[in-house]
Amino acid sequence: MQLTPFAQVKKLAEDRKGGKAALEQLLGTHKPLSATQLAKISDDRYLSMMTRCVFQAGFNWKVVEHKWKGFEEAFHGFNPKGLAHLAPDKWDQYLDDKRVIRNGIKIKSVLDNAHFVWQTAEEHGSFGKVFASWPASDQIGLMAWLKKEGSRLGGSTATYFIRFIGKDGFILSSDVVARLRASGVAIKDSPSSKKELAFAQEAFNQWHAETGLPYTHLSRIAGMSIGSNADVELVS
Repeated sequence: MQLTPFAQVKKLAEDRKGGKAALEQLLGTHKPLSATQLAKISDDRYLSMMTRCVFQAGFNWKVVEHKWKGFEEAFHGFNPKGLAHLAPDKWDQYLDDKRVIRNGIKIKSVLDNAHFVWQTAEEHGSFGKVFASWPASDQIGLMAWLKKEGSRLGGSTATYFIRFIGKDGFILSSDVVARLRASGVAIKDSPSSKKELAFAQEAFNQWHAETGLPYTHLSRIAGMSIGSNADVELVS
């Protein structure tokens, strides 16, 4: 793949953000966790973050944040095994529970993902062991696994979950996609096919090999090198 050298992309981001030091300061708040740290995260925190990302999809994130304490309380701290064995009538009651956002389809995903996390932990010792061991060079493989085995964990929801839980990875925001396209990657504005995702992964793999930077930083820098140049960057 003929790809724009990342040094050029980084220089564009530095120029837009006020210089090298300013860019480094922005990146400092987005440090990915190590595999050891990810493996130590408890299963309930993985399920909690999955649920948060699912409910944020297509919804006002501030509303979800405001209600999150109620979510934690209503779903019993997101204990996967406990939720997986909750009686059906208890799940029906969530449709009238004002502590949560009463979306039936998304509430059902909590049950499905509780089974996903619990069964993965039963087989491998913990969900985190599987998640942490997945290489950043195959993020699209991790995304495919989450989509297949989980509920409503496809597309951007998967990338946000990967990022927000702390794993190294890229997010295909509109600005990141614009930079990839401008750098020679043959993808559409909203890449979703296996072929397009593979192209995006290959590009980030090349940039990682070139720079040694975490995929999270590559993604952030790519997003900050193009677009509206807002004062506070959105996730990229």
